[in-house]
Amino acid sequence: MTQPEHKSQAPRQVRVAVITISDTRTLENDHSGNYLAAEIEKTGHVLTGRTIVKDEKDQIETAFRTFMQDAQIVISSGGTGIAGRDVTIPVIESLIEKPMPGFGELFRMLSYQQVKGAAMLSRAVGGLAGKTLLFALPGSLNAVQTGWEGLLRDELAHLAFEVVR
Repeated sequence: MTQPEHKSQAPRQVRVAVITISDTRTLENDHSGNYLAAEIEKTGHVLTGRTIVKDEKDQIETAFRTFMQDAQIVISSGGTGIAGRDVTIPVIESLIEKPMPGFGELFRMLSYQQVKGAAMLSRAVGGLAGKTLLFALPGSLNAVQTGWEGLLRDELAHLAFEVVR
C-alpha cells in the first residue's frame, strides 16, 4: 500500500492530548499549550485532555500514562533540554517501545534552519508506547509551531492509522 492509500484510509479525527512540562506555566501563560490545543481542534481533531505538570519525573509519567488510556497521540512541550531539571526525555524513553528517531532528526533539521547550532540542544523525541504515539517538543512557542506545522499537523491521521493497521 502506498502512502497516499494509507492517508486515504486514515481516520478523519484523531484523539490527541497535550501536556505542558514547566515549573512556571499556567493555563493563562502557556502559549505553547494554548497553540497546540487550538490547532488540534482547528484541524478537526479531538483534544481529549490537557494538563500542565511540574518538571518532576513522577508527575510527567503519571500525566502520560493517564492520557495514553484515551488518546491516540500525546504531544508534550517543555523539559527537553539539557538543564538539570529537564527530565522529560528519560521518562518518555522509558515508555516508548518503538522509537521513531526520524521525528527528532527532522525536528532538529527544521530547527537548524531557524536557530542554527542551538538546534543541537533539543532532545525532541517521538515513538510508540503501547497503542499511543508520544511526541516531546521543546517548550518555546516557536519550537512547538515548528514541530506542529513542519511534522505533525499534516501527518497526524496517517500516524494514527499506522498504529492500528
